[in-house]
Amino acid sequence: MEAMPEYEFRDVYVPRGVSRSATTRLLTEQAEYGHWELHRLRLYPDGSRRVRLRRRIIRQLRATW
Repeated sequence: MEAMPEYEFRDVYVPRGVSRSATTRLLTEQAEYGHWELHRLRLYPDGSRRVRLRRRIIRQLRATW
């Protein structure tokens, strides 16, 4: 049986004055350079956004020579 993948999370708060295109640009940069993926996005009635990003933790096994 294979173990479930482990993830680390990052929460990002985007204030209401930030445009949709600027938010898209920010999240795209995080995805390309930090290897983050979108886990959850919550849009509040005032226009602010709370974004949760995740990326998989890759554990390396020690080499036994």
